[in-house]
Amino acid sequence: MLILIPHRAAETLRGAGPWGRLTLRIDRPEGRAVVAGISQRGNGIIPVDPDLRSRLLSSCDTTPTGYWYRASAELHAIWIELRKRCNTATALDIFKAHVPSGFKAPGAEGYLALTHAPGMQDAFPEHHLPDLLAWHITPTQAVPLAVSAEPATTGIQQLDGHWPTQRLQQTRVMLIGTGSIGSATAHALAGYGVGHLTLVDPDRLDWHNLVRHTSARQHIGRLKVDALAEELAALRPDTVTAPLALNVITDADRIRALLTDTDLAVCTADGVAARRVTGHLARRAGLTAVLACVLNDGAIGEIMRLRPRPGHGCLTCRRQHLIEAGGIDPEPALDAGYGTGTPHRPMTAVGPDLHLVAHLAAKTAVASILERAGHPDQRLPGEHALIALRRQPDWAPPFDLARTTELRWLPASPPQNGCPTCETP
Repeated sequence: MLILIPHRAAETLRGAGPWGRLTLRIDRPEGRAVVAGISQRGNGIIPVDPDLRSRLLSSCDTTPTGYWYRASAELHAIWIELRKRCNTATALDIFKAHVPSGFKAPGAEGYLALTHAPGMQDAFPEHHLPDLLAWHITPTQAVPLAVSAEPATTGIQQLDGHWPTQRLQQTRVMLIGTGSIGSATAHALAGYGVGHLTLVDPDRLDWHNLVRHTSARQHIGRLKVDALAEELAALRPDTVTAPLALNVITDADRIRALLTDTDLAVCTADGVAARRVTGHLARRAGLTAVLACVLNDGAIGEIMRLRPRPGHGCLTCRRQHLIEAGGIDPEPALDAGYGTGTPHRPMTAVGPDLHLVAHLAAKTAVASILERAGHPDQRLPGEHALIALRRQPDWAPPFDLARTTELRWLPASPPQNGCPTCETP
């Protein structure tokens, strides 16, 4: 049995008297229980549950099933040694000797007990022993149980000092397109600690999306942005999401206004027009845009960073530069549905391949934000990344990736003369 102690329960125990009663919700098939209520001595039980949305084992009944005790630090040292010996037990008299008051004799089946040893850090400073532990008390012995107490700090703040969490929590990113690549990009951006995500997509989740999307079957028929926002709220509560059922092309005027309160734009939407409009709007707003897609029916992943700098051309300029250099323009194929074209090639990209592209896009976005904020260790090797999901040695350079997972970075190419995006209006 694993005993789970939510933060509010842990703080209540640490501030309570010498002993009291416990109520727990117990999931016996899964072998876990969570502390739901605590009393001071024999007084009434005080609920210590978090809010309903984050309540553990909420489907299990609350059961008055044990006691908690103030205990000596030595008893917790005994617990550690017993767990090292594959959960051997200690005699009940030894357990009782380390509990100064309130001990309750067990019945035939025994009961669950928690012990709080407030002097742990002073008594054993070098061992970092926990101050809250769990036991199964029987008529003859005390058996140590696995226990997990929720720390005061959870979520992205746990990485303070090792990752620029404060900077990223203040960052606002707009994600345009929440399909297979976009949904995984959103999860990755939230995992990096981006504090605010504006999710833009007019589409609903359909049956055929499930094979590659991060959202589950229960969300079929819902707007993708709403399903994704709900998932992120549960998994990454440090990230605030704003779901908007907008089309970046037909609602460009509304997107333009929103970009004034945005630090960076990411586009994972299908089609040439959506990518070009995103790049144009971002350039006009003075923002970096990161575009992510797959080419050749999912054989190559592409991430392109468009920065509003002199010498950095937009998407159209970069494609034209490829053509002038003797390469190919893969952009028109993006307007065709997966598995269409001449000759016909089925869409063979699987979800994890698309999610690999998504994670690289999220890393590119976060690295761009952090480099601009003064973190030189986040500098990227180029502005245009190609990754082989299936090798394509017969494609024209720079798409001639000879080995699967080969990653190629290219520099930015300059604006074309007369470009309506790159030239100052």
